[in-house]
Amino acid sequence: MESVDRTAPAGEAPVAAPETVSALTLRVNGTDRALTVDHRTTLLDALRDHLDLTGSKKGCDHGQCGACTVLLDGRRVNACLLLAVACAGASVTTVEGLADDDRLHPVQEAFVARDALQCGYCTPGQICSAVALLDEAADGQPSYVTPPEQPPGDPMPLTPYEIRERMSGNICRCGAYPNIVDAIEEAAR
Repeated sequence: MESVDRTAPAGEAPVAAPETVSALTLRVNGTDRALTVDHRTTLLDALRDHLDLTGSKKGCDHGQCGACTVLLDGRRVNACLLLAVACAGASVTTVEGLADDDRLHPVQEAFVARDALQCGYCTPGQICSAVALLDEAADGQPSYVTPPEQPPGDPMPLTPYEIRERMSGNICRCGAYPNIVDAIEEAAR
């Protein structure tokens, strides 16, 4: 393989390498956090490696399992698929930010009460997704299985079928699905 001389031709100024890092601010769990990250750093890696928020997990790293789910400006996202620099200025809520001091979020309480976990690896993503699911249904956002006769904008009734569809982006390798559905039903009440 031939080596390439990357120096500027005689008499010309060398070309500066483009910057590969950016400074940004994210509002994480209610607190503004300043970061300097490589442009290729995902939101998940920024949370875990730069801010020590390790609740969100790196499962598949391809956006297929949901273990990395967090809330970005109130909407659930797969943090492994988003570049941190693209989230600059946004508000991020992780599983660590759901509790109110020592009081768990109602979804967290329901997951504990219904034993909606086994190994716990997917649980932070499941919980963040469930929090968003409850907000989406309350706002009247339909899912693929919402009956067509459901009036647009009205709160969606959360049947087990509706919950399973809305949670389909979150995989539990242990198979705790029945208890996860029960926990979400309980939190919805």
